[in-house]
Amino acid sequence: MTYFIDRRPNAKHKSAVNRQRFLERYRKHIKRSVEEAVNRRSITDMERGEKISIPTKDISEPVFQHGPGGARSIVSPGNKEFLEGDRIRRPSGQGGGGGAGEGGASNQGEGNDEFAFTLTREEFLEFVFDGLELPHLQRKPLKSMEEIKMVRAGLSRDGVPARISITRSMREAYARRIAMRAPIKRALQAAQQALEDEERKDSVLRNPTRIVELKAEIERLEKRIEAVPFIDTYDLRYHQLSAQPQPSSQAVMFCVMDVSGSMTQNHKDIAKRFFLLLYLFLEKHYEKVELVFVRHHTAAREVSEEEFFYSRETGGTIVSSALKLVNSIIQARYPPEKWNLYVAQASDGDNWDDDSNTCRDLLVKQLMPQLQYYAYVEITPHDHQSLWHEYESVAGHFPEHFAMRQIVEASEIYAVFRELFKRRLSQAD
Repeated sequence: MTYFIDRRPNAKHKSAVNRQRFLERYRKHIKRSVEEAVNRRSITDMERGEKISIPTKDISEPVFQHGPGGARSIVSPGNKEFLEGDRIRRPSGQGGGGGAGEGGASNQGEGNDEFAFTLTREEFLEFVFDGLELPHLQRKPLKSMEEIKMVRAGLSRDGVPARISITRSMREAYARRIAMRAPIKRALQAAQQALEDEERKDSVLRNPTRIVELKAEIERLEKRIEAVPFIDTYDLRYHQLSAQPQPSSQAVMFCVMDVSGSMTQNHKDIAKRFFLLLYLFLEKHYEKVELVFVRHHTAAREVSEEEFFYSRETGGTIVSSALKLVNSIIQARYPPEKWNLYVAQASDGDNWDDDSNTCRDLLVKQLMPQLQYYAYVEITPHDHQSLWHEYESVAGHFPEHFAMRQIVEASEIYAVFRELFKRRLSQAD
């Protein structure tokens, strides 16, 4: 067996490139480990990296080895115990495992069954949110004239060195050199031809003075050609930028969480983990997405990020209070013609008396016509209650823009999250 070992030091950024190649090659194994890690993590450590293990058998590398080559003669020894066709008894192992390994048990050393490495926070989140997006995200008219993008608008002779166009500058210099040297070269060729004709004449007819003059002229013209600069300030061209108004893809996500007394601490923890995944997803992939946090029991109120995730509150349940608050915030701050509007709601499905009918009417008549997408997550191990059934009728009216899923255990959070925000083939309404 022959091994080739490259001991040359890595060039700059070479290790980073190799790491990305490795992550892409074993993407399926890493993604499965990441999904398991998300399901077992607590609320407070969703953002850290993760140690990933890959079975050694899955990362085997090809190796070079010598082939048999040429003609070989092999003499195999015979035996006194077996004939052709006999079955050989399996050897009995030494020890409780029944294996035939060498040596006894030891309390030292590690096995080689798995290869372990650590994902950074960015790499971990990249695998967590791979293939996800905000559904039906549309370009909206400008929110304000301040939202502009600097775009290239041709070339100019004035500018800063950072915006110089090397290709165009060299092209201008080449054209200038051709234009400036062309008449000089023609005169040089004429002088060289005249000198050649004069020198070919008979010594009696040859004019020495004329020959000296022609040589001096040739020398002068050659110096003029050499004096043409390779590049001149006149040749320099710079990329010109202009401010161009851009359509806005701004969006706002309303996070609505039920904190009533019917929501047990386990239910609230599951809801918080779902919203934390959503928060990290939006933070990583959408710079201009604003977040509005709404908590509700019998009354709803807009809260800060810190209070949304960590404040303890309880009471009765009136879901329509949260929907009314969301609608009022939209009317006051986020006009639908300028914003992509999204709502994610988590609840146990319990609601006060006939309030579920009110929620249905609010969604069908007021909210859904304005929203790009509404995601409802019901956290309950029991049968669905009235709120779920009313929401089913909403989903019937808006099948592409209203989605609802049930979560029973914490291990289902990630799968449900991916199902709600998976990438669609088309963003058209």
